[in-house]
Amino acid sequence: MSAHLTEAQKVAYWRFNFRLTMLLLAIWFVVTYLLGGLFAGALNRATFIGFPLGYYVAAQGSLIVFVIEIAVYAKLMNRKDEEYGLTEDKK
Repeated sequence: MSAHLTEAQKVAYWRFNFRLTMLLLAIWFVVTYLLGGLFAGALNRATFIGFPLGYYVAAQGSLIVFVIEIAVYAKLMNRKDEEYGLTEDKK
């Protein structure tokens, strides 16, 4: 973190980072452990592209959500970095 930020800006930046991380982890937990694990039996009553839905969520859906979350995190944190003037110089 750059030294030119005030303490209030540092706190706001890290609060945003922490909240975003917790939100994305909560979504990941719900998809991976609840939908792909705990409720997989109930989801298996439905199918998705020929596979039981619970199986598909556990095997592929959680990975897809995780990759999307990485992209969302990178985009939002890059935007926040620009807001605070913390972007890296591109050579």
